[in-house]
Amino acid sequence: MTSPSFQPTPSIPFELRQSPIQGTGAFATRRIRKGARIIEYIGERITQAEADARYDDESMERHHTFLFNLDDDTVLDAGTLHNESRYINHSCEPNCQSLIDKGRIHIYALRAIEPGEELSYDYAYERSPEMEADAESLYVCRCGTPSCRGTILAPEKKAPARRKKAAPKSKSTSKTQVASKSKSKAAKKSKAAPPAAAKKKRGTQRAKSPGRGRRAAS
Repeated sequence: MTSPSFQPTPSIPFELRQSPIQGTGAFATRRIRKGARIIEYIGERITQAEADARYDDESMERHHTFLFNLDDDTVLDAGTLHNESRYINHSCEPNCQSLIDKGRIHIYALRAIEPGEELSYDYAYERSPEMEADAESLYVCRCGTPSCRGTILAPEKKAPARRKKAAPKSKSTSKTQVASKSKSKAAKKSKAAPPAAAKKKRGTQRAKSPGRGRRAAS
């Protein structure tokens, strides 16, 4: 936390200390209102190709990284340049979310957060077609929440549920209706975005090689 690449953020509403989830975590020091912008996620801006070269990890020895996709061409690497946001842990039931706004990534409160609560957001590490079947075991989640999916990888996409056909009232065949599901984040339950997030952009998804996990913003 005091390395030359660490850039402290003034007046943040949380402190860093040991986390029951993993390593160092961020804990609220005062009440944080729903929708509040908490901190910017900073990192060294590098290209996708440079990130692949920097974390050329076919052996999966360095599958956990601080890479965060900004767009199709740019990645933020908080493994080098970073601030306190790097220590906000993952949770499958997060109280925060990451949003892209004008080329920057910020962490927002999904709900009111009380003093002493650990801050968390869903990392939603992007899945790659090249990942092995046991890849989830390499990205284990330790949040311990009731809905924990056991991994920090984003959930696999599922086909939308289909409604049961109603009995036709005439000779014409009724069409099967497909239920539309609203999704806010690849690895989250549907939640209302904070008021300040109306103009925020979604992070772009891009398939990666195994071992080069990227976090994806909402």
